[in-house]
Amino acid sequence: MSDDGSTGGAVSSLGRLTPVLALATLIAAFGSSFQYGYNVAAINSPAELMKAFYNETYYDRIGEYMSEFSLTLLWSVSVSMFPFGGFLGSLMVGPLVNKLGRKGTLLFNNIFSIVPAVLMGCSKVAESFEMIVVARLLVGTCAGLSSNVVPMYLGELAPKNLRGALGVVPQLFITIGILVAQIFGLRSILANKQGWPVLLGVTGIPAALQLLLLPFFPESPRYLLIQRKDEETAKNALRRLRGWDDVDTEIEEIREEDKAEKAAGFVSVRKLFSMRSLRWQVVSIIVLMGGQQLSGVNAIYYYADQIYLSAGVKEQDVQYVTAGTGAVNVLMTVCAVFVVELLGRRFLLLLGFSICFAACCVLTAALALQDAASWVPYISITCVISYVVGHALGPSPIPALLITEIFLQSSRPAAFMVGGSVHWLSNFTVGLIFPFIQVGLGAYSFIIFAVICLLTTIYIFLVVPETKSKTFIEINRIFTKMNKVSEVHPEKMELKDFPPSASRQ
Repeated sequence: MSDDGSTGGAVSSLGRLTPVLALATLIAAFGSSFQYGYNVAAINSPAELMKAFYNETYYDRIGEYMSEFSLTLLWSVSVSMFPFGGFLGSLMVGPLVNKLGRKGTLLFNNIFSIVPAVLMGCSKVAESFEMIVVARLLVGTCAGLSSNVVPMYLGELAPKNLRGALGVVPQLFITIGILVAQIFGLRSILANKQGWPVLLGVTGIPAALQLLLLPFFPESPRYLLIQRKDEETAKNALRRLRGWDDVDTEIEEIREEDKAEKAAGFVSVRKLFSMRSLRWQVVSIIVLMGGQQLSGVNAIYYYADQIYLSAGVKEQDVQYVTAGTGAVNVLMTVCAVFVVELLGRRFLLLLGFSICFAACCVLTAALALQDAASWVPYISITCVISYVVGHALGPSPIPALLITEIFLQSSRPAAFMVGGSVHWLSNFTVGLIFPFIQVGLGAYSFIIFAVICLLTTIYIFLVVPETKSKTFIEINRIFTKMNKVSEVHPEKMELKDFPPSASRQ
């Protein structure tokens, strides 16, 4: 079975990590994905200081302090504006990447980072908590766009043999962003009365760097050739990315993809759901993105401080243990970057969700029995760390990478809109209802997450194919068989009339 129609094509399509490709990856991920992680965690450490600021500001205006309920409500709005903004950002992905391109959208997205960074940085001086609420909505929009556009951009820049490793880099920078926010959020650094506005405003620095540096790097060659019909610019972009002049084989592969999916035309979200040839792809991204967020990752972090305290960690030291957990998350995501092309996407997903399932089950027992013996709380800590390891290996980095791989050019933006919407709505839902679940079920709340991990694992085992080292067309052909669409009408198919070189497999 030839890989791309010819032996020479197979050899030349195995790209290497050139300086241009490496730098484009780092700048895109640092300028966008890093901010997402940073803004997730930055608001946790100074929470009590910010609530005090809200109350004092209200007192200066009205002459009385807020009620406990009003303060809690205002704080929960401040926190939940971020995932709500993420949801809005996801809805903007399709129109923006088709109009501005992948790189153009990332550059435009910096508006949603620099403006809120200024608002949050100046909120204390301006004595306005409203500025923080608006800023959280804007940085959420920035995260919603970047969490979808960065994997799409890098997936389209990378040669197929590096697509997995580069596809995990955005998640690596999200975890680095979380860790940096945890370190800056130590009380001795910025989580204090003078420093918290600076802690929140730092997010504008990566955006400014991306705005300065990313214009010097190429746009997605697939976007240039398929959507802009600009072959010469696409060839030049590929030459810079690959580090050699002969890119005709890869251009031909992109052309084949273009011809093969012409019948689909522009695929809207509505059309995405109605196309029989995309049925299992759409179901898979909904299950994977929902499983990623509903598997309890945010709840684990939410519960972690309580678990550490019950294990005897002193209250003033919990912040350091939390930062240590963040460091484990970064370390395991680095491992995922290096093993994703070796072990494959499917294996890492199965391994990761299985570890999360086991950790949730044992954690439930440990929390229920934590007073039974002095060593039981240490089991809880082990479960938290095991869960973080499992999630970092598969559930965190792989779903966004798979969206890039299992959809072709015309349907990819709509697929990211669907995946992103599921991601952020699930995130928002967990943030909203977990405190109530915790009150109602206590230690047993993790049983719900264990069930979700188990069901997601079973689905992956039965449905999700391995995609490593395959071209987009080869992956699509696997799903064409699963969707049983070889005999349907052309307008219902994503792939139609394979050119001879693409169908000699």
